[in-house]
Amino acid sequence: MIDTNIDGIILAAGFSSRTGVFKMELQLGGKTMIQRVIDEMQELCSRVIVVAGYKKERIIELTKGYANLDVVFNSCYTKGMFTSVKEGVKHVKSPWFFLTPGDYPLITQSIYQKLLEARCQSDRCVFIPVFKGMKGHPILVKSDLVKELLAEPDDSNLRKLIERKGFTPVPVDDEAILVDIDTMEDYQRAKERCLVQGKEGS
Repeated sequence: MIDTNIDGIILAAGFSSRTGVFKMELQLGGKTMIQRVIDEMQELCSRVIVVAGYKKERIIELTKGYANLDVVFNSCYTKGMFTSVKEGVKHVKSPWFFLTPGDYPLITQSIYQKLLEARCQSDRCVFIPVFKGMKGHPILVKSDLVKELLAEPDDSNLRKLIERKGFTPVPVDDEAILVDIDTMEDYQRAKERCLVQGKEGS
């Protein structure tokens, strides 16, 4: 079910230096990593914003055919991930937005849904999923914070703003919120998890 008051931001501008290959196009369950993230997020968002930097043209190619999706370019991507956060929030039009790095490919729609449900029970501006006490992705943010985000220096990070504003932890029973693909070993473990869950095609 699409919530017309939610934008989604996917950060996909990095170099993928630790994997040695461009990880947004790694295959998991018959889809590329970026496509898996888009597919799960898009079901609960009216629009998805993909922030590209390194290999921007490849990101554009991988996201062709998606409706209600915009690829935006972070010209400062070499300065770090927070510049991509800032570029993404510049394009937010809805009262709320989800934010996740593009290398968290196992996040499911149910996790997004839990965050939306928690939003109805708290007046906080930030909601973060938590698995066994560990914070993960995606996060849900009220767009009232966009001005403050954009005022932060490029070498800052989202954590600093969250520490100032506070957040609502949302317990989930899915370790997927912690599974990011930084290395090829991470990728192999994610593929094995897909197999166990029956999501990997034979």
